[in-house]
Amino acid sequence: MTTPFSDAMSQLAIYDSMTGGKRQFVPLKAGKVGMYVCGMTVYDYCHIGHARVMVAFDMAVRWLAQLGYDVNYVRNITDIDDKIIARAAENGEKIGALTQRFIEAMHQDATALGCEMPDAEPRATDHIDEMQQMIETLVTGNYAYDGDNGDVYYAVDSFADYGKLSKRNLDDMQAGSRVDVENNKRNPFDFVLWKAAKPDEPQWASPWGQGRPGWHIECSAMSTKCLGNTFDIHGGGHDLQFPHHENEIAQSEAATGCEYARNWMHVGFINVDGEKMSKSLDNFFTIRDVIAKYLPETVRFFLLSSHYRSQVNFSDSALDEAHNSLSRLYNALKLVEQQKEQTLTIDDALINDAYGSATGQDFIKAMNDDFNSSTAISVLFGLARDINKAIKAEDVETAWQLAQQLKALAQVLNILQQPVQQFLQAVIGEQTDSGLTDAVIDGLITERADAKINKNFARADEIREQLKDAGIELEDSRAGTTWRRA
Repeated sequence: MTTPFSDAMSQLAIYDSMTGGKRQFVPLKAGKVGMYVCGMTVYDYCHIGHARVMVAFDMAVRWLAQLGYDVNYVRNITDIDDKIIARAAENGEKIGALTQRFIEAMHQDATALGCEMPDAEPRATDHIDEMQQMIETLVTGNYAYDGDNGDVYYAVDSFADYGKLSKRNLDDMQAGSRVDVENNKRNPFDFVLWKAAKPDEPQWASPWGQGRPGWHIECSAMSTKCLGNTFDIHGGGHDLQFPHHENEIAQSEAATGCEYARNWMHVGFINVDGEKMSKSLDNFFTIRDVIAKYLPETVRFFLLSSHYRSQVNFSDSALDEAHNSLSRLYNALKLVEQQKEQTLTIDDALINDAYGSATGQDFIKAMNDDFNSSTAISVLFGLARDINKAIKAEDVETAWQLAQQLKALAQVLNILQQPVQQFLQAVIGEQTDSGLTDAVIDGLITERADAKINKNFARADEIREQLKDAGIELEDSRAGTTWRRA
């Protein structure tokens, strides 16, 4: 049977960081996708940078599934690490209690942002045996060596292709290196595979004595355990490309003799008001900080409004803009429901119909272009404009069909799926000590302008009275509407 996705699966192109360009996605096994994404080190609450990675790969997995792929999505948890050990000691807390607390918080944050759980979420401490086996293989193959301090190191110059992902030449790095050479290392860029035990730290028995794994070996061992020696997509934040992902490739391919990952996806940085997010700059925001001020769906919409590879500037004004834009889409649905006196619902048949339309084909084309959610969202706004035109022309049936398309296409992005009134009431109900927030006021003014365009003057007057009661004075002019707090 022919469906809107009959040809779409073969038309997906993904930007591969290894080759530096887009290419047609061809999975190892027809109809199946194995994806591994580097997850969180669980010693603190997740920040907005983590949110971007969560949402980007949730979106990618949803689209792959929409195309018809059977996706096995694996995202690891690092639950043993220097930072974890230090934080537990600082808190006077057991390491297991600390990591479990922040794993649960991570899941709460991801759920709030509309992200589905991965198919597997392996924890580092559950895969010590696999790590040790891989390290033994590397030592036996002369890719790794014992340091005099009891640590085991990977010898980067033993792997001829070291630097192929990040496009870094080892000789050039060594020539310009300011890295102090540890007495136990042969090369300043050699990295630790196994750390000798220190007093009062977690430790496991190994052929090299008591100790614990290094960070890089964790992902190599867990990804191959879950997905095999070679899998389709490896993802993570752009900051992990070097050295973490470079080191993963070196140790995995040396140990297995196989290509590690067929495609590499890296999510762009988030800057805060034009600067890199950093606790030292006091511009560090956890997901919890942000969704305490903005609706979680607004945050998700903000993150999807830019291509996942681009750098994004995070600020209150950017979130306010996202808030207002999402409200515009919901208001288009609200107008239709009011005219039709019926609540919008969608099913699989309507979703198929939506993708089979010309607009749906535009949406597919956008998403198949390296998961370009930004362009896909612009397609949704085109539908919203057409809805408003149909309402203005009193063509309710056309508006209803367009609204069904809008809600159906937005499903794969997991936006516009709340009951319309529930979302809009949540927006209207958002308060500060001094009254409505600026974002809420702007959203109401936008809704009022749309209501006037669509000759819904009763709603326009209702909004003016609501704002007046909240102490907000409006001034209309040819240039638009301005407001001030009384």
